[in-house]
Formats: sequence, structure tokens, C-alpha cells
Amino acid sequence: MNKAMVLFLCTGNSARSQMAEAFLREQAGSIYDAHSAGLNPQGVHPLTIQVMEEIGMDISGAQSKSLTQYLGKTSPKWVIFVCENAERSCPRIWPFSLQTESWRIEDPVEASGDELEQLMKFRSVRDQVEARVIQWIAERNADVETAIELETQE
Repeated sequence: MNKAMVLFLCTGNSARSQMAEAFLREQAGSIYDAHSAGLNPQGVHPLTIQVMEEIGMDISGAQSKSLTQYLGKTSPKWVIFVCENAERSCPRIWPFSLQTESWRIEDPVEASGDELEQLMKFRSVRDQVEARVIQWIAERNADVETAIELETQE
């Protein structure tokens, strides 16, 4: 079975898109081929690795990837922008994608405050990303179930 490719895009590919890729891979990796990239890769933020490790997900081997690694070389079924900047900067570069979505999740890398406040922001964003990925998978499953029901009624 060919897995449908999902590409999560953000600016730095250092937090949100890395989290989304990891959650989709964990939750539905047998169905979806999860990837992430950034317009200006910054390296995976250490707090991203830490907060994912807190919930038992080891992404210490993850690397920031550039959008150019995928552009013109792949045809993802879904492109999901997790930040407004990435969406604004490349709204039409995926003409062969079946669908694009915008999640616009706040960037934890830009959090101010002391180390604990920054860690709390990363945890909050991690939880938002996980909830959004779970919701996205459920929506896709509902679409499949509806299609199957319609086929059986014909």
C-alpha cells in the first residue's frame, strides 16, 4: 500500500512541524508518510526534543529540513502550514497537492521569559499540536467512512 504523503511546513522546522511529523508518524504511520520542512531551517530546538521526550517520544535524531528538499521533487497529498509566515511566504508552491491546510500554531521558539516559562510554552504547543494531529486523523477517517457508506448505498 502506498502511504499518502503529508508535509508539515513552518519557518524554522525547529518545533511545531517537527512535533506534528512525530505525532502523525506515531498515531498513523501505517497510513501516512509524515514529513516536515522549513523555509529557513534552524535546527531542532533542544526544548522540542525535551518536551517530546517527556511523553515518551524520542526525536533526538530529527533534523531540520529545507523546503527545497521537497519542492519540485515530491507531490504530497496534504501540505499543512503550522505557521502563518510559511503560509504567507509560499501559498502556491504546491500545485500538485490535493489539499493544503493552515493550523497557525504559536511559535514556542519565540517565547520570552525564564527557562521554566519557555518550557511551559513548549509543552503547551506540544499539546496543541498533538490534539490537532489527532483531530486531523479523525477527520480523514470520517471522510473514508462516509465514502465507504456512499459506495455501499449505490
